[in-house]
Amino acid sequence: MHCPVCGRDHIGEAGAVLAFLPDGFAPCETCGGVPLDKAAPLSRDYDTRGTCACGKQFIDDVFAAIYRILVDEGALAGTEPLRAAGVPVTNPGFAMAAPPFLPERSLVLLSPHPDRNAAARIVREVPAVQGVVRTAPVLPGIAPDGTAAAHLLLAGCDVQANVFAASYGDIVVYKELSKMHIEFPRPYNPKIRSVEREISWQNPRVFIDACCGAGTLGLAAALAGTPIVVFNDVYGPAVFWTAINIAANRDVLLVDEVSLPASGLPAVRRDPVPVAEARGDQHLIVYQGDAARLPPLIPEIRRSLAAIDFFGKEDRNTCEAALAQWRNGGGGKAFIP
Repeated sequence: MHCPVCGRDHIGEAGAVLAFLPDGFAPCETCGGVPLDKAAPLSRDYDTRGTCACGKQFIDDVFAAIYRILVDEGALAGTEPLRAAGVPVTNPGFAMAAPPFLPERSLVLLSPHPDRNAAARIVREVPAVQGVVRTAPVLPGIAPDGTAAAHLLLAGCDVQANVFAASYGDIVVYKELSKMHIEFPRPYNPKIRSVEREISWQNPRVFIDACCGAGTLGLAAALAGTPIVVFNDVYGPAVFWTAINIAANRDVLLVDEVSLPASGLPAVRRDPVPVAEARGDQHLIVYQGDAARLPPLIPEIRRSLAAIDFFGKEDRNTCEAALAQWRNGGGGKAFIP
């Protein structure tokens, strides 16, 4: 699929991403690299090891090259610790046992420091870097005033795939890092396990991922064999990437046809509207809208189970209020993963 950000064909079927995992970030026989102290400034005398003949470079050397560009451009003074350069996000992201050796265009830098000139230099001069996102002290998504709040892509492309392990297989989830909440894959994902456990107990005909983000929990429910899965989010980029992720994972789902959203989804929509669909032995529907207004639109609502995964669920009273709102609105069984 053509990437909507950069136009390249780097959004592929899940199988191609999973095939990359065993050796994609592993060194060849001639690769080398020494772990650096992330809590100390980069030594001016440090001799960065360049890209190996195989095309890979140790992540610490990649980060050293980024740090030096930020210092050269005045974004850093050179006295900050190496980790101050930002947060490296590999593409694809998955639970790793060792630091990676990065091939070309396999890392997105998240940092509050660069301007456009520094970002352009990083993408141009550091082969492993795919894109640079300037971060702000906000969560990407919906701001308190209802508008879209996002970090800013300065250079390159910020579309990245994450691989999440589920009991019935692995799930590949694409998203734009400047517009979406970032969730790093771990060997054990408690939210996915919570979904699988509730499905095993409740055996629903319909599973609802009411605040779906990029669709991870709904995809886990679909992979578990739930006949009907409804995805919903109020935020336009979330439902767009959910639809893309259904298409990317279609080979392990019981669907034959996937319709993708039309262009121009609004950033925020309150009254739920279906924007994408997949049909086959399973039926997957993607809505954009306020989850509280969704229950009247759900098929077979009496046999449904909803996961309500929202920000701020650490507060027990907020959780109880969200579950009560769903049930009082006719939504039936629900849980917070």
